[in-house]
Amino acid sequence: MPFVKEVKNNAYFSRLAVKYRRRREGKTDYYARKRLVAQAKNKYNAPKYRLVVRFTNKDIICQIVSAKLQGDIVLTQARSRELPRYGIAHGLTNWTAAYATGLLVARRALTKLGLADKYEGVAEADGEFTLTEPLGDDEPRPFKAFLDVGLKRTSTGSRVFGALKGASDGGIFIPHSENRFPGFDIEAKELDAETLRKYIFGGHVAEYMESLEEEDEERFKKQFSTYLADGIGSDDMEEIYENAYAAIREDPTFKPSEKTKDWAAESKKHRTPRLTKAQRDERIQEKIKAFQTEV
Repeated sequence: MPFVKEVKNNAYFSRLAVKYRRRREGKTDYYARKRLVAQAKNKYNAPKYRLVVRFTNKDIICQIVSAKLQGDIVLTQARSRELPRYGIAHGLTNWTAAYATGLLVARRALTKLGLADKYEGVAEADGEFTLTEPLGDDEPRPFKAFLDVGLKRTSTGSRVFGALKGASDGGIFIPHSENRFPGFDIEAKELDAETLRKYIFGGHVAEYMESLEEEDEERFKKQFSTYLADGIGSDDMEEIYENAYAAIREDPTFKPSEKTKDWAAESKKHRTPRLTKAQRDERIQEKIKAFQTEV
């Protein structure tokens, strides 16, 4: 039998460096995070903000986050589940919902920082590529954040860039180019503003609704049943999103939903209350007396 060298011996395992927990779980790309979090030394303790965009099966979450030694600090956040308050009741995970959520978190952050009146962004979205410019020497600079996509694949037309476009149009300065927006022609190296505008106002959903209705009406009624129940057709899309964007700009503040039950009291109901020192001492004395009476 030929000699086989044992690679994973005691010396190997004694030098094995275990990866970070979130890397083992496949949740954090530390190569990207290091570059997003590390701040220049000459900026002292100035926070470096990130626009964190995450997707679940039923929700889109956008947060403005900065990193400290104690952990990440969230300045403000917005979720696509808040959009029904502004008139967007359907399609809460599509490209247009990502744009609306990005716009909402941008307006909410600037309102909190007192910059909402100075940096309004793009009030009427036209699909053109724009970056938030500083107003002047005597005015405060625009709020700056970097896009944090997590583990999401950054393919052209991805919903991540919908949230990016929404936050940029909302007045936040996010360094980016137009290369990954829907409508960008890789051969001509140009962005088709009409295509991007169509995505911003849900035109791609309206087109799909029309084509599906013509091809397979039964599937159309099943897939868009909630739209049809509310009397929403392909012609209503643009007006719904226009009104929603105006409403977001008018009042971006967070309003908690009405709770049908006091969940704090509900959770405490099944929890054994912690005794004070005096109560514990009293309980010990009662046990001593009970034992003495039995003896």
